[in-house]
Amino acid sequence: MAYGSNLLAARLACYLRGGRPDGGARAYPGCRDRRPARRAVATVLPGTLYFAGRSRVWGGGSAFYDPSVRGEVPGRAYLLTAGQFADLAAQEAGRSPGADLDLTGVLADGRAVLGPGRHETLLRVGELDGHPLLTFTAPWGVAGADLNAPAAAYLRTVGAGLAQSHGWGPWRSAGYLATRPGAAGSWTPGAVAALLG
Repeated sequence: MAYGSNLLAARLACYLRGGRPDGGARAYPGCRDRRPARRAVATVLPGTLYFAGRSRVWGGGSAFYDPSVRGEVPGRAYLLTAGQFADLAAQEAGRSPGADLDLTGVLADGRAVLGPGRHETLLRVGELDGHPLLTFTAPWGVAGADLNAPAAAYLRTVGAGLAQSHGWGPWRSAGYLATRPGAAGSWTPGAVAALLG
């Protein structure tokens, strides 16, 4: 279940097949199973999206998901194998792919912590057509986050993903992204729309 730059299929493909995302500073080795996602569906999650920390790929704040805050987060559900999800999670956390994850805890309890890293908290956020919707985020919520504005290249990627997955135009995406915690006060809707237009 993607909610940030992985809304864009080409960005997710860098995790699956390997490669460097457009505008990113890091190349990924890819998954053991390099096949594309079998399906992709636009979804909406309850909660909020916020930008925090410093991305090693994009240079500004990364997108994180906090399900405890009122709101809605546009997402995209990809149908992956358990091995692909494990390899994707490893790469997102800066580790080498190749080890399977024990998903028993997150499937039973809705939450599992793989480690102390920024993308090592697994969440079960629902179900779609009999498949669990899993995502990962930081162990802290927006209230405890080190908020940081996202870089222009990252916003372009997230905006392209919103257009591709939800059909949003530049101004709708800009109005959403510029008002997220971390971006608000550093980016205006007009400035983000200029990036996306």
